[in-house]
Amino acid sequence: MRRVAELGNLALSDDEVLRMAQDLGSILDHMDKLNELDTSAVEPMTQVLFDQEETATLREDQQRPPLSNSEALANAPAAGSGYFKVPKVIER
Repeated sequence: MRRVAELGNLALSDDEVLRMAQDLGSILDHMDKLNELDTSAVEPMTQVLFDQEETATLREDQQRPPLSNSEALANAPAAGSGYFKVPKVIER
């Protein structure tokens, strides 16, 4: 669990590591239970929210030319050398 926290750049106390390990164990146990279900007779769903014929609000895909670099950066708060500039957020 400590390695997972390290990869996420998280500083966890010993109590938090214990709680997270228990939570992760519970989640994995639940997934094992779900994997025991027989879903062979269940049809795959293509749209989870609604039937496509009823309330389809999705538009047809249309091919468009991509934005140029200057168009993409036009509203950027900070840009330089053709890239978005962002503040450094990870410090080690």
